[in-house]
Amino acid sequence: MSEINITEEESKKSLNFIEAAVEKDLAEGKNGGRIQTRFPPEPNGYLHIGHAKAICLDFGIAERYGGICNLRFDDTNPVKEDMEYVEAIEEDIKWLGFHWNQVYYASDYFQQLYDFAIRLIQEGKAYVDEQSSEEIARQKGTPTQPGEESPYRNRPIAESLDLFQRMNKGEFEEGSMTLRAKIDMANSNMHFRDPIIYRILKTPHHRTGTTWKVYPMYDFAHGQSDYFEGVTHSLCTLEFVPHRPLYDLFIDWLKEGKDLDDNRPKQMEFNKLNLSYTLMSKRNLLTLVKEGLVNGWDDPRMPTICGFRRRGYSPESIRKFVDKIGYTTYDALNEFALLESAVREDLNIRSTRVSAVLDPVKLIITNYPEDKVEEMEAINNPEDPSAGSHTIEFSRELWMERDDFMEDAPKKFFRMTPGQEVRLKNAYIVRCTGCKKDADGKVVEVYCEYDPNTRSGMPESNRKVKGTLHWVSCAHCLPAEVRLYDRLWNVENPRDELARLREEKNCSALEAMKEMINPDSLKVLTNCYVEKYLATRKLLDYFQFQRIGYFNMDPDSHDGHLVFNRTVSLKDTWNKIKNK
Repeated sequence: MSEINITEEESKKSLNFIEAAVEKDLAEGKNGGRIQTRFPPEPNGYLHIGHAKAICLDFGIAERYGGICNLRFDDTNPVKEDMEYVEAIEEDIKWLGFHWNQVYYASDYFQQLYDFAIRLIQEGKAYVDEQSSEEIARQKGTPTQPGEESPYRNRPIAESLDLFQRMNKGEFEEGSMTLRAKIDMANSNMHFRDPIIYRILKTPHHRTGTTWKVYPMYDFAHGQSDYFEGVTHSLCTLEFVPHRPLYDLFIDWLKEGKDLDDNRPKQMEFNKLNLSYTLMSKRNLLTLVKEGLVNGWDDPRMPTICGFRRRGYSPESIRKFVDKIGYTTYDALNEFALLESAVREDLNIRSTRVSAVLDPVKLIITNYPEDKVEEMEAINNPEDPSAGSHTIEFSRELWMERDDFMEDAPKKFFRMTPGQEVRLKNAYIVRCTGCKKDADGKVVEVYCEYDPNTRSGMPESNRKVKGTLHWVSCAHCLPAEVRLYDRLWNVENPRDELARLREEKNCSALEAMKEMINPDSLKVLTNCYVEKYLATRKLLDYFQFQRIGYFNMDPDSHDGHLVFNRTVSLKDTWNKIKNK
């Protein structure tokens, strides 16, 4: 896939606060005029659209200012990590149109981090604690009350050193010991109250196997990894604001008195992407997958990047959406409708227009020759003249949408009804003459007559009619399965509602999620018809089913069985439904 470049128009827009800080650092010649960022995902799940915002910032800053952005996997917890996630993350970043300079892993620095921990013990800045995690948590105190010192805080350096080395040899059980930094149990910043920097984990690591039995905590590994790599701007979300002093302190300890003022990694924080009707916690997404509430990580209802890709979102639309909402230092809940608006705007430019009938009823043109077939020209995309056209066959018997016919129609119904003229798109003007019903009163056939002088392009084709309908020829179309996707949750803020339900009903996350799921998030239509032209297209190609919405071809498609996913409707109907 070709790289998506920042346009001249984008380069002229007002700077966000991070771009302004970067430009100030460049103007002052900091870091030797270098710009280096990193995107540091943990390979314990699939990326979601919240990560897309961080990706756009980390890689975008590097692109804009001629720097580099590295991909670094934060693989410090072997219990939850897997190479499957590593490969998926790389694929998602490439799909979004970004390219990293180097791929690193936190595990690349395990020896350096371990050696640093040994040095901290030797300097009296770390100690081995034998308390349980619950005891440590109780002794931490509160933001207004100082914590209590661990009974092991002042154990002899040699003893802590011996225990830590034996921890790494696997001599002790998980949870029986930790290594804590000795800082300040009375500090108003809770993260300074002797944080745990190493714990015992005996699960084999996906890269280092059984080499290590102790693993660094995020706060201990992250800043040092930035320093080892030469990161100049470490961009994080707002929950890391109180972690920043600890980030800086560990780097101070690591540099051993060296002057880092001009080359210190600078942590800066921005707001997370929060979307209405969306739940983005990896833990909850994993529950949805494992419990079968969705059909895998790439289910088009999931907020994962691979889910959006399968649903038919373009990478450009996601990047445009992120650009629209911008970066601030306060959290906000963004409307899902804004994302859909960005998708419509983008797909309008790139989608091929085709005809598809989702709820078919037969339309018979009674005065059209039974054995006649005409080829009509269909413009692929009126927004893009270079997209060309394709042909669609026209014959006596067509499929039309059931909703486009009404026997006893109100005055402003401008579709098919007895005595009224409509245009069949790219073809002729027809006048409805009646219908046929089955024993239950259901319409099974609609009849009309065509005016042979009104074919598109003919002089009389300019005759004014108020309705234009799409159609496919019964003898020249293909059956298809169409999946209509909508929001997975029926509450605007599922994160808060999940917490409320769990507390109110004392139930599990799974039970609470089952109450919140939108029962209409997926409707599968199996009796649909599409132009045979679609059989020549590729998986995940973008289409506009005329008058219906934007769709793409799902990977479940195979010879003789086409499957399409609705990406988004042509207009926002959710708010109308919600506000009824």
